[in-house]
Amino acid sequence: MTTEQEEPLIVEGRWDIPYRHTAGKAASRFLRELKENKRIVGVRCPKCRRVLVPPRSFCERCFVPTEEWVPVQDRGTLDTFTVVFEQFLGMPPPPYCVGMIRLEGADTSLMHYVSEVDMSDLEKAKQNVRVGMKLQAVWKDEREGRISDILYFKPV
Repeated sequence: MTTEQEEPLIVEGRWDIPYRHTAGKAASRFLRELKENKRIVGVRCPKCRRVLVPPRSFCERCFVPTEEWVPVQDRGTLDTFTVVFEQFLGMPPPPYCVGMIRLEGADTSLMHYVSEVDMSDLEKAKQNVRVGMKLQAVWKDEREGRISDILYFKPV
């Protein structure tokens, strides 16, 4: 037994694990509405009356089940955002913007890409993307029942 601290061994590798999982009741309906009706829906909490988008099976504030489905608009307001300048595995080439968008009719925000703005450098990005800006969803022509059925949100 040694008293010296040993450096940990680093083992490099890559995990590529295919998987399938159920989206659950709330997310399944949300994704079907995107695909089949080109419509975004949320759920209303029966206690606090907030409309939650994306929908969940219970209100995380009140801890009560949610069952009332509510359509919301595919346009909204940018609550917060980040501009990514580094490449991440499985993500688009930078720079790109990811934002939290509060859709009209919703009380929570949906995370998605913000595009059709010049983000070629940080100074331009700071001028072209701002909290409070109005955004509109840009939809895929052929939808599949995934959040990517909305390609991104663009400034209005």
